[in-house]
Amino acid sequence: MPNITFTSPEHRDKTVYAPAGSHKDTILKVAKENRVPIEFSCEDGECGTCLVKVTVIDAHKKKHAGHLTPKERTVLKELKKVTQEELDTMYVDDLAPDYRLACQCIVRDEDILVEYGTGELS
Repeated sequence: MPNITFTSPEHRDKTVYAPAGSHKDTILKVAKENRVPIEFSCEDGECGTCLVKVTVIDAHKKKHAGHLTPKERTVLKELKKVTQEELDTMYVDDLAPDYRLACQCIVRDEDILVEYGTGELS
């Protein structure tokens, strides 16, 4: 089970255990179950309200979160968090971007830091 540490300039940090390998539990689902106040609206990857920054805590591990969904690619490009060139490179090199939509990013078997809030993410 991975640890997810949620951090925000507006709220106290909270570390929770998350089920790994279910291929259905998103960061937003884990946050909601643990009363972490990540803002969200559509819960379908179309609005960008649940934008988070995800960092793997073990610096020696490559982030292996799943590929971006088509909706997530579109929204992250609209928010200028990723370029088409970066998306192409990520897909070929099997990398994950720093910014994700919490409603789309599936929890994997890795300890991560999830930064949320209106501050520097917008």
